[in-house]
Amino acid sequence: MAKCILVLNGPNLNLLGAREPQIYGSTSLPDIERSLTADAAARAARVSFFQSNHEGALVDRVQAARTDGVDFIIINAGALTHTSIGLRDALAAVAIPFIEVHLSNVHRRESFRHRSYLADLAVGVITGLGPAGYRCALQYALDSDQD
Repeated sequence: MAKCILVLNGPNLNLLGAREPQIYGSTSLPDIERSLTADAAARAARVSFFQSNHEGALVDRVQAARTDGVDFIIINAGALTHTSIGLRDALAAVAIPFIEVHLSNVHRRESFRHRSYLADLAVGVITGLGPAGYRCALQYALDSDQD
């Protein structure tokens, strides 16, 4: 059975490619999605995507993942990484393994970005590799026996 990977993106990630390119680069979210889709297809896996600027919508999608066959989650929660206990609780409740991804190196940025409410639950955290971080996370998810 093919693995099903869910890629979640939080607030403002819909603006990738236009938003602060000196920090986040010029690659758009649709560009990242196309790349991940091709990588997953080459491995006979299924990848789906969800982006929202609303915390509750992300919590709802995480909860839905519990019953819709998701084997692994890749999440870039954006600013919610540093603020959302609700998103953390949803990820803990569904108990689906996940990797936290950040395009920029959050540890080289403002001190409030150094704390993640998700990291201690995550299988791993990838930070500062730009769009390649998503590809690394997908590779791990596809190779992982965690499901």
